Amino acid sequence: MANAMAGAGDYGAFMERFVLPPSSQQKLQQLPLHGLTFAIKDIFDIAGRVTGFGNPDWARTHAPAAATSPVVLATLAAGATSLGKTIMDEMAYSINGENAHYGTPTNPCAPGRVPGGSSSGSAVAVAANLVDFSLGTDTGGSVRVPAAYCGIFGLRPSHGLVSTDNVIPMAQMFDTVGWFARDLSTLSRVAKVLLPVSDDSVKQPTQVTIPADCFQILGSLDDCTYQILNASVAKKFGSQAVDNKNLGDFISDNVPSIRKFIADFSEGELPSVPALSVISHVMRCLQRSQFKANHAEWVNTVKPNLGPGLRERVWEAIASGDNEPLEDFQAIRAEFKSALAALLKVIERLSSSCILFQAMIFC
Repeated sequence: MANAMAGAGDYGAFMERFVLPPSSQQKLQQLPLHGLTFAIKDIFDIAGRVTGFGNPDWARTHAPAAATSPVVLATLAAGATSLGKTIMDEMAYSINGENAHYGTPTNPCAPGRVPGGSSSGSAVAVAANLVDFSLGTDTGGSVRVPAAYCGIFGLRPSHGLVSTDNVIPMAQMFDTVGWFARDLSTLSRVAKVLLPVSDDSVKQPTQVTIPADCFQILGSLDDCTYQILNASVAKKFGSQAVDNKNLGDFISDNVPSIRKFIADFSEGELPSVPALSVISHVMRCLQRSQFKANHAEWVNTVKPNLGPGLRERVWEAIASGDNEPLEDFQAIRAEFKSALAALLKVIERLSSSCILFQAMIFC
């Protein structure tokens, strides 16, 4: 479906075009993002404008924002110029990038395929060279997936490092602000503005953990991706940095609360990596619970027109009962977080830049 709200030349990426100039009073040439343009996912508040959250009924029933997202303010203060807001999946509850109301942005990398979501328009705006970088959010892959689909760079920092104030919540336990760029130089320039990290704290990695079982699930052991990654890490950081590990076994050994859920699988339905299946289930249940807490009242009151697929997902979340063992799931999450921090040798307040380069898990 064509995006009726955007021009024909913008690949359907934009919800609304407008210009927000740099806000700093310093000499623009001295600012870190001077000369760069950016787009904003329609989940970030901008004072005086309605935040649409991907759905026309949401936009119709909400007043203009009273304040602007600190992330948007920071990029403007750093010298960047915003060119408008971008389309997103409704209520951020999808990963495809399709929007039944405003149209699906065209993937410049593969025009016949979806762009990925929920930050679809933000990814497309960058991939189509309409802006230099863009802001998105990632709860379960909503920056990483569209970046991969559109052939650009996308960064989801560690949870909690970048402010989510004045960003409509999907599930706060997992919501993360991220950004897109076509090149690593621009991605890094934005990171230096938005991440609380100094160059002195970014160190050479001592360990890169590569989970063989995850690659086996993906079928990548047969296409040599796993072998190429091992060789690349060894060449870049030295063979001593390579740490091959089965992530499923690591979770089973270090997340004790998970064991009773693994025991619930019958022999016939046992997945290839049971621990990862349980972690995935726990994440989806906690996400659904928070989405319900955030938006059930609005959905039940307004009964919004939601697109196919999304409609069923939202109402399933709203109708979910209170019989799920959420306390057990919270315990699993806490144990999993602690185990990964130990595995990655993460120190308190370590930035995502350090985590990404000091110890990476590919899965």
